[in-house]
Parts: sequence; C-alpha cells; structure tokens
Amino acid sequence: MDNLAIKREDSLGERVAHELRVQVISGRLRPGTHLVEGQLAERFDVSRGPVRDALRRLEAEGLVASQRRGVYVTGLDAADVEELYTLRESLESLALTLAMNKARDADWARSQACVERMRQAAGRADARLFAEADLDFHSRFYELSGHRRLIAVWEQYRPTFAVVLDITNAQDVDLHSPAENHAALLDAARRGDREAALAALRAHLGDARDQLRSALRDDRSRAEG
Repeated sequence: MDNLAIKREDSLGERVAHELRVQVISGRLRPGTHLVEGQLAERFDVSRGPVRDALRRLEAEGLVASQRRGVYVTGLDAADVEELYTLRESLESLALTLAMNKARDADWARSQACVERMRQAAGRADARLFAEADLDFHSRFYELSGHRRLIAVWEQYRPTFAVVLDITNAQDVDLHSPAENHAALLDAARRGDREAALAALRAHLGDARDQLRSALRDDRSRAEG
C-alpha cells in the first residue's frame, strides 16, 4: 500500500471513529450494542480496514471493548465520567503549570484569539463554534507545556472531549458566561497567578463534568421513557 492509500485509510478511519464516537457518547448507541465490522463497513461505505482502525481508536478511549465474540459498546456511565474528568484535571493542571513557567506574554496570543472566538460564538449562540474554540483554548496549555508525553496523552483523549464539549455546550442557554470564565482563567495565567489559574480551571472542569452527567441522565431517562 502506497503512502497516499495509507493516508486515505487513516482519514476514513478518523471519519468512522468520529461518527461512532458521537453516537456512543450521546447514547444513540447503547451499552452492550454489538458492533459488527461488515455491517459498519456497509453503513459507512468503506472497506473493513477503516472500520477496524476506528474500533481500535474507540477501544483506546474506553468507549468500546473487545470480547470473545466481537466488539461491544461500553459507553459512558457515572464512573466513566468521573474517571475522564479526574484524569483531565490532573493532566491539565500539570500542563497549565508548565505553560505558566515557560510562556512569555506573546505566547498567550493564540489563547486570547480563542477567547475572542468564544465571545463571537456566544454572540451568535453557536454552540458548535464555541466548542471548537474551547477545545483549542485548552489544547494550547499542552502545547505551551513543551511536555511531549503529556501532549501525547491529551491527543489520545482530545477526540472524546471534542464530542463531550459539543454535548455540554449545547446545554448552555447563554454562552457568554463560559466565555468570560475562560477569559478570567487566561488572565490569571498571564499574570502568573498559579493559585487563581488552577482554581479557575478546576471550577470550569467541575462544571463541565456536572453538565455531562446531567446530559447522560437525560438521555437515559428518554430512552427508558
């Protein structure tokens, strides 16, 4: 297989993984659902290679599990949500601390641009654009940390949190407050106020965790109703 074909397979695998990830996290694919390679290949109009790649990605993220008779959806329950957010708080607190130790004021320009994008998205009530800017904002901490392995772990879970952000931000009737919370976090980081920055980060992630729990409960109630 030449390089172009490999890149195309990777791209298809990413597309299939994203679609399945959205359906698993949103609850449209329920825990225990058997994911059959052939059926998925036909559904997404791809060969089995991208499907296998997608399922490997989702298994690494803890959203599906390989069993003796195939691959099954595990989904997200309350314990999974707690694990995701305690992991992220630990990772991002370290990333933010390292970034604050290394970054000069000019290095925060891209973070400020993300805040402005969030403000614009809030003004248009565009939850999807807000989520994209939100994820870019937090990813910048990892980039500025200069810690290769920390960045690698974040990149593994970034797709999961991208979908989570779409879900949690869609619950916010008014996105202006979250945008200003990010602005306050950035301001503390730029001032070098580690205690205030970490407190703002913990509060933000705690709110996001609670919103995801609420969304999952609502999905479960609708499914049972």
